[in-house]
Amino acid sequence: MIIGGGISGLSVAWWLSQQGIPSQIWEAAEQPGGKIATDHQEGYLTERAASIVMNYRTEVNEFIEASGLSPLKTPRSASAEKNRYLIHNDSLVQVPSSLPEMLNSPLWSLQGKARLAAELFIPKKISEQESVSSFIQRRFGSELLEKAMEPFVGGTLASDPDHANAYSVLPRLTALEKRYGSISAGMLINKLLRRKTAHIQEAFSFEGGMSTLIAKLAQADDVDLRCGYRAKSLKKTADGWQVWATTPKGDKFQHVSQLVVCAPAPQAANLLSPHDNELGALLRQIRYAPLTLVHLGMDRSMIKHPLDGSGFLTPRSGNMHINGNLWLSRLFPGRAPKGKLLLTSYLGGARNPQACEWDTMRSVDTVIEDLSRLFGSRLAPEMMRVDRHKQALPLYHGDYFRLCRAITERCTQHSGLYLAANYIGGVSVRDRLLEGRRISLLLAKQRQPSGNKAAVTADCQLVAAR
Repeated sequence: MIIGGGISGLSVAWWLSQQGIPSQIWEAAEQPGGKIATDHQEGYLTERAASIVMNYRTEVNEFIEASGLSPLKTPRSASAEKNRYLIHNDSLVQVPSSLPEMLNSPLWSLQGKARLAAELFIPKKISEQESVSSFIQRRFGSELLEKAMEPFVGGTLASDPDHANAYSVLPRLTALEKRYGSISAGMLINKLLRRKTAHIQEAFSFEGGMSTLIAKLAQADDVDLRCGYRAKSLKKTADGWQVWATTPKGDKFQHVSQLVVCAPAPQAANLLSPHDNELGALLRQIRYAPLTLVHLGMDRSMIKHPLDGSGFLTPRSGNMHINGNLWLSRLFPGRAPKGKLLLTSYLGGARNPQACEWDTMRSVDTVIEDLSRLFGSRLAPEMMRVDRHKQALPLYHGDYFRLCRAITERCTQHSGLYLAANYIGGVSVRDRLLEGRRISLLLAKQRQPSGNKAAVTADCQLVAAR
């Protein structure tokens, strides 16, 4: 039984189906996918949440092949792949992608560039509780934090770097420091030692948008997807779990040997607290950032900038309300009618959580004002759409790394119970596919008659440590 038919639950079910293990999904909404959904409006294709898959893992590539999604895969355009922008002094400045570009970039002062180069000589300091701001300032200085890392954390993760946990937000960078003592040295060593078979980093979507991915996951063999089933209570038994749900046809009951809870942390806490107060209390410590997505469609002639990139992020010190902006019609074909643009802006997050309470016109007017000032011309969009998520992304604030480890370790006290949601293991589509695979392997191992329970518990703890 899988509670929750979002990307996490669907991923677990798909990977189980590849091993011939049947599963049943109870999803409260009328459609699967959770926040991920594609809308078509006036010739524009907009995404309610995730709009792109950023991948560097071979397992995701294997999933794309095995699921039959390869013919529907749409790579990011060449110009969008090369160029990324930040707001600097109220203007768009391209993010340097090489050392010569960095040396000539106006983003950093001479002192800032010298501080970046000095990272090689900064001693390492291992702390699972360190914030992103502390970690980046310690290794690279304040300029990189304020001009690049803060926009990344605030714009893509909706978190505050002053409170966000570095081990959770920047696992690859903290791992490099831990192993090599220097991020710069670690990146150089890894590049020199990289195997030729290493998977190339890529970014892509699908024909018809991200809903195409959801449809493929939901159509997997041996997956019994039941929408409109809202889980309301659980009961632990000697050989599994009893689960009750409210449905359009009345209350339903099911007894299962293995249970995967893929609901957001507050809902998971409500279900599990009656059986484990400590686990419920841990889950309630997970906080979420609200986000509003504002989609604007307009004539291409309204913006003179070439828009030769994927979009831009904004620093908290800037004069803009939006956290970032994606140029979706430049990223992928078919997102806007010919001669038109589709721009998606993000409001809210840890910077301004109240923005999610704004009405549609205030949200749209705020975005138009910001973009008009940036591009130097008054924008008059012909298409407007607003999507709101009160629980958009988990906030990685505080001692988040240890909190997630404590949640996962506590979960191992209950045989046959697993948690798989974006508050553990990462929020990206890539992360959810990888975690779905990992959880499915743990489920399969526990089902084996000769399965070693101690080994399963160790594997669960390894997931937490990761």
